[in-house]
Amino acid sequence: MPQIHRLSRADARRVAVLAQLLHGERPGGLLPAARRLTLLQLDPVSAVAPSADLVAWSRLGSSYVPGHLRAALDERRLIELRAMVRPAEDIALYRAEMAEWPGRGELTEWQRHRRDWVLANDRCRREILARLRDEGPLPSRRLPDTCDRPWSSTGWTDSKTQLLEFMVQRGEVAVAGRAGRDRLWDLAGRVYPDHPPVPTGEARRERDRRRLRALGLARPRGPEFPVEPADVGEAGEPALVEGVRGEWRVDPALLDVPFHGRTALLSPFDRLVHDRTRTQELFEYDYQLEMYKPAAKRRWGYYALPVLHGDRLVGKVDARADRKGGVLVVNAVHQDVPFTADLAAEVEREIADLAGWLGLEICRAA
Repeated sequence: MPQIHRLSRADARRVAVLAQLLHGERPGGLLPAARRLTLLQLDPVSAVAPSADLVAWSRLGSSYVPGHLRAALDERRLIELRAMVRPAEDIALYRAEMAEWPGRGELTEWQRHRRDWVLANDRCRREILARLRDEGPLPSRRLPDTCDRPWSSTGWTDSKTQLLEFMVQRGEVAVAGRAGRDRLWDLAGRVYPDHPPVPTGEARRERDRRRLRALGLARPRGPEFPVEPADVGEAGEPALVEGVRGEWRVDPALLDVPFHGRTALLSPFDRLVHDRTRTQELFEYDYQLEMYKPAAKRRWGYYALPVLHGDRLVGKVDARADRKGGVLVVNAVHQDVPFTADLAAEVEREIADLAGWLGLEICRAA
C-alpha cells in the first residue's frame, strides 16, 4: 500500500502555491515558467491585460513583456492548441489522441454526433485543407464556408468555426500565428514539431503527471472541464487534507520544501483559482468571474483580480486598464480578511507594479 500523506490545509495551500511558481523565488524566464505550468490560457478579454500575459507577469514580475510570448509563439517554442499556449514539445502528448478522434472503442452519443457531423461536412473540410495547402497560413474569413449541415449553435459559434475546432482535435489544422486578434490557420504538419507521437495511454499518464506537477495537489477524479482537466488520475501519491473530505493526489517532490511566500495579483483565469471548488476547499476563498453578470449584481467587479498573500487568498482588486486615458482605474480593493498595515502596503505595491508594467498611471475611482 502506498503511503497516504496527511496534510493540514496550510500544507496543502503551500504545495499549491509552490507548484504554481507564486512563492518568493521567481522562475528564470517565460519558457521555464510555461514548461512548469504546462499551459497559459488565452482569453479575448483584456480588461486589465490579456490573461496569458497577466499570468506570466504574476510569476516573472516586470521583467516580463508581452513581446516575449509573441516571440516564443512565432519561433514555435510555444504552440497554441485549443486556446491554450503549451510548450512545443508537449504537442507530442496529443498527436496519438488526435489520430484516434473522436475516440477508440464504443463511442458516446456525443462522440458519434460529432463524428457524423464532420462526415456530413467532409466537402467543406477537404476544401479548407486544399486552400491551406495552397495559400496558408490564412485567417478564418479567407477559408471556405460550405458546410452542408449547419452546426446547432446557441450563438457562441458558427459552422465553419466549429468545423475548424474539430479539425484541430483531429490533428489536421493548427493555429500558425495571429494577425491582431485573428487566428491564422495552417496545416498542422507545418506548425507542430515533427516529434514521434506518444502512445495514447502513456501520453495521458504523462499529461496527468505534468498537470499534478503544475497544480501540486489535485483530485484523482473531478468535474469535467473543457479542454484541460483539473484531475490527475493516479499521478503522484495519495493524500488527505485536514478538514476536507475525500482523497487527493500530491506531488511528493513538493512536500517539506521550505516556503517563502509573497503577495501577488492574479488573473481570474489563473490556475491557482481556476477550479473554484478546489479553491474553496483549500483556500476557503469565495470567487467568481463576474463580467457576465449585470453590473448591479456584481460583488467584486467586472474583472476582479484575486489577491494572494503567502499561502492565503485574502481579497480582490477591482481594476480596469483605460489605455486611451493612460490610467489603471482602481475601483475598489476588497478585503476578505482585515488587512494589516503591512499587507495593505504590499497590495498597494503590487497595484503600483501592475500599473508600471502596463505603462499606466493609477487612478482611484470616486
